[in-house]
Amino acid sequence: MYPIISKRYLNEAKSVMEMVVKAPLVAKKCLAGQFIIFRVSEYGERVPLTIADYDREAGTVTIMFQPVGSSTKMLAEKEAGDSILDFAGPLGKPSETEGFRRVAVVGGGVGCAIAYPVAKALHTAGAKVDMIAGFRTKEIVILENEMRSHCDALYVTTDDGSYGEHGFTTTKLKSLIEAGADYDEVIAIGPPIMMKLISEVTRPYGIRTVVSLNPIMIDGTGMCGGCRVTVGGKTKFACVDGPEFDGHEVDWDELMARNNFYKDEEREHACRLTGGKRHG
Repeated sequence: MYPIISKRYLNEAKSVMEMVVKAPLVAKKCLAGQFIIFRVSEYGERVPLTIADYDREAGTVTIMFQPVGSSTKMLAEKEAGDSILDFAGPLGKPSETEGFRRVAVVGGGVGCAIAYPVAKALHTAGAKVDMIAGFRTKEIVILENEMRSHCDALYVTTDDGSYGEHGFTTTKLKSLIEAGADYDEVIAIGPPIMMKLISEVTRPYGIRTVVSLNPIMIDGTGMCGGCRVTVGGKTKFACVDGPEFDGHEVDWDELMARNNFYKDEEREHACRLTGGKRHG
């Protein structure tokens, strides 16, 4: 069992939660870009979450998530002092953080919870980091102070213009590149459509672009094949070959189609757990 040390909401809308979990063996080995798989209880689903932060001395790992599915909602109901049954990790390959001169890290929505530790690791390694954090509206902005503390420049954008700059992450990145920002690498983490569009922005400039993929995942060890993605015309498994890949080589249409494959079953499963009725 893995004790929950603390939990808190990260924005005004209370749509994203941070939870600190006591997991000494995971904290001892984990690096930016890796993830864990948790199970709330014996009958719970196996759900992957990116490691947002860690404290090796305290033996704790920080996760951030949206309580939207049945398992994340059950996790959100847990309080400090409660425990999680399974907390397996670290899984996946860590982010490459050494040897970069200047990097742009782009986060979209809750993807900023994944982008933040990568930006932090790059900044700590000596890279100049520009961070672009995009949100639909002001009330769902997360981690602004934390991101600002671990980058050289932070640009917050909102779709509706209610906070920061009015517009999209793609527009801001393109404007920075056209203004002369000479990036060694761009890292994009967020909804697949955002990562696809960021990759298209950087393609004409020949800028290396890395994306963190979130396909359907079950065991996290490459055994089930559920997280397979096509990259450069070859089949890869996000759990063991990733989760980071070259954004210019990802088959985005296939990825998005596979992510939507079980939407009906997910809704029906949630209804059975909550006793609700399925509509539509």
